[in-house]
Amino acid sequence: MPKKTRAIKVTDQDKAWNRKSSPTAYRVEEIPINKTILIVCEGQTEELYFKSFQVLGVRVDAVNLGGQSKLKLVETTEMIQSDEARDEVWCVFDMDVRRGEAEFSDFDNAIERANSLGYRVAYSNDAFELWFYLHFEYTDAENHRTFYYQELGKRLDLNYEKDGKRFDFCKKVYGILKSHEQSSQEKAIERARILFEERSDLPYHQQNPVTKVFGLVEELNRNLRR
Repeated sequence: MPKKTRAIKVTDQDKAWNRKSSPTAYRVEEIPINKTILIVCEGQTEELYFKSFQVLGVRVDAVNLGGQSKLKLVETTEMIQSDEARDEVWCVFDMDVRRGEAEFSDFDNAIERANSLGYRVAYSNDAFELWFYLHFEYTDAENHRTFYYQELGKRLDLNYEKDGKRFDFCKKVYGILKSHEQSSQEKAIERARILFEERSDLPYHQQNPVTKVFGLVEELNRNLRR
């Protein structure tokens, strides 16, 4: 049987609840892309962290190249940039002091090579996690990455060495740091700048602790969606 319909009084036809809505034309504002940034990382943590910045008017291409030497990462960055030139290029890697002199020379040479190509380098010594730690506290001690893993684990209530590298955590760590009541990105930038200014005259591999990540964060912050 056909579905019964309710009769509508003539006097009700013009009431708001009884009118059929007509399509509304919304003006979609297109934000032009004013700048392109290529961020080449050596790990998932860095890649997903930088992808979490909600920028506007800027295209950010964050690439994770995985485990390879620092110099090889810079060379691969050259290839990526030659395929499609971006306005600004950043290389993001750290130095594991436990690997010894071979790591020292690779680290220094990679930074020099990147600088010669006009790339910017957000390097960290000893670990990228120094940047996360500085959200909570200042340190100028020559800590190894295990220290940062332990301290971040206490503050974030997890086994950082085991779970801090997982995809789901890496994808939300930016938001975690932003919302944590004891965390401050603004203070992290200040602390990181102090560390760098105090050690900038030293060879790169001797700049421990240092993280230049603050420079890249400041660049992304300039283009955040407000």
